[in-house]
Amino acid sequence: MLEVLLLNPYFLLAIAIASEVFGSSMLKASSGFKRFLPSVCVVIGMGVAFYCLSLSLKVIPLGTAYAIWSGIGTALTATVGVLVYKEKFDLKRASGLLLIIAGVVVLKLSGGVAH
Repeated sequence: MLEVLLLNPYFLLAIAIASEVFGSSMLKASSGFKRFLPSVCVVIGMGVAFYCLSLSLKVIPLGTAYAIWSGIGTALTATVGVLVYKEKFDLKRASGLLLIIAGVVVLKLSGGVAH
């Protein structure tokens, strides 16, 4: 069961997204790579993200995978910024995030399986 889950390209894409959000969030905590542990977390998070993204691209078309990865990653990273780092959240930011998510949905609906 676990092996089947780990081979699912959308599960790998989800891991890539979560890892990218973690790595991006740690960028702020690293203070420009001046703090060791958050800096290590950035490298690990981004490394796992790109590795899992590359594995998911064996099945998912590049445009679809990248749109999902970057769109959901952007929305989740912005959410972390608001919740963890107390960044401002207003109507413009909410509208932008909704447009990103809508774009991801449209690309996903128009995408197929790579040949």
